[in-house]
Amino acid sequence: MKKIVLMLSMTAMVLSFSNCKKEAKPTVAAVSTAVTPATTTGSGLQAAIYTGFPETFESGTKGAYAAGDVTLTTGSWNLSDALIGNLTGDHKNGSQAVRIQNTGMLTMNFNKTAGATQVTVAHAIYGTDAASTWTLWYSTNSGSTWTQTGGTVTTSSATVSTATFTMAVTGNIRFQLRKLTGGRLNIDDFSITDNTTGGGGTGGTATRDDNMGMGNPSGATTSTTNTTNYLMVKTQYALSYNNSKGMANWVSWHLSTAWKGTATRCDCFTQDATLPTGYYRASTSNYTGTGFDRGHLCPSDDRDGSATDIAATFLMTNMSPQAPMLNQQPWEALEAYCRTLITAGNELYIIAGGYGSGGTGSNGGTTTSIASGNINVPSHFWKVIVVLPIGTSDASRVSTSTRVIAIDMPNVQTVNAHTWDYYRTSVDAIESATGYDFLNNVSTTIQSTIEASVDAGATH
Repeated sequence: MKKIVLMLSMTAMVLSFSNCKKEAKPTVAAVSTAVTPATTTGSGLQAAIYTGFPETFESGTKGAYAAGDVTLTTGSWNLSDALIGNLTGDHKNGSQAVRIQNTGMLTMNFNKTAGATQVTVAHAIYGTDAASTWTLWYSTNSGSTWTQTGGTVTTSSATVSTATFTMAVTGNIRFQLRKLTGGRLNIDDFSITDNTTGGGGTGGTATRDDNMGMGNPSGATTSTTNTTNYLMVKTQYALSYNNSKGMANWVSWHLSTAWKGTATRCDCFTQDATLPTGYYRASTSNYTGTGFDRGHLCPSDDRDGSATDIAATFLMTNMSPQAPMLNQQPWEALEAYCRTLITAGNELYIIAGGYGSGGTGSNGGTTTSIASGNINVPSHFWKVIVVLPIGTSDASRVSTSTRVIAIDMPNVQTVNAHTWDYYRTSVDAIESATGYDFLNNVSTTIQSTIEASVDAGATH
């Protein structure tokens, strides 16, 4: 029956033609911040996130800086010279974040019992305050003594970023965040990964898995005579190419922290020379002056593990004509959100594509094709995203409670009137619109449940 999907990329500069503008780090999106770890796990363990985490600070109330305890979703926390803020100046994911001034502290009043291998903390400056510095500490004796983990973090941006700390601690553990210098500091989305090594198929090391692990939604084949559904399997992603439309029917990829790195965006848009002889090969100039962006289906920021991986995402077979306000705003925001999910101990299977004909770009009106009719302009773009905790035998671990995010967005300039979550739909609805069969490596019984529902989970 069905399959997975998704999104992604970031900001490029507007040249004489429209680009895929998705590589600038977006506001309220977790961005990796390098932190020197005190100790690291030699095996690179990344097990399950503790139940109730990440702590989002959405459930508590504390309006004064005076020291006091607050009961939150995960337990009781002490906020000293700190409060829970919900003002415009509180840069946050959601509606609330901790705000710390002077040399204030944020401390867990409770222990977690399975140790920790990783902690992630979302952070930003408050308002337009000066940069600040802070450190993370842990205690294995219920707060009697504390040990610093990682180095000193400098927060200097109003964009919410994520600092990651790795360690190898077993048994009881609790954490304390200490502000050292500078202006007021916002802290949000505090997540702890436990020290179990993953029984029952979850936990363990994040890996690069089969990009079509959830199935082949259109039954694409490698026969060159199958010109409207030609399967191309690359190291970085897989796709079904439609020669009559000059673009992919869909692109499918796996996303985990194993795919991530620090390679730099290349802006190296290139014809795909691996297309069979006689197939239409789009070039970057086909988009010049059209009013449409070269929209990545598999985003480059999902494949920055190496320069080779990034370059593969700039092949024109991975591009589709997207309205700039779609490409640069809700589509990009969803891509960024997906990357926050993998920093919380998950791996994703994503499929993205377009359907229909006729979109509205920056030139106005309705355009059905570009490149002298060789490239179709879809009327809608869709994504299907399957979210699983890190583990093995992924398709067999999908259950009726597995989170599946399905999105269907119109390819028009006014799409940014709403955030990405407004466009959530069911997998069944996308199947009806496209004729594809998603998640067909998953039990049909499970498919019937998860494909009929509309995701209502977190959006930040």
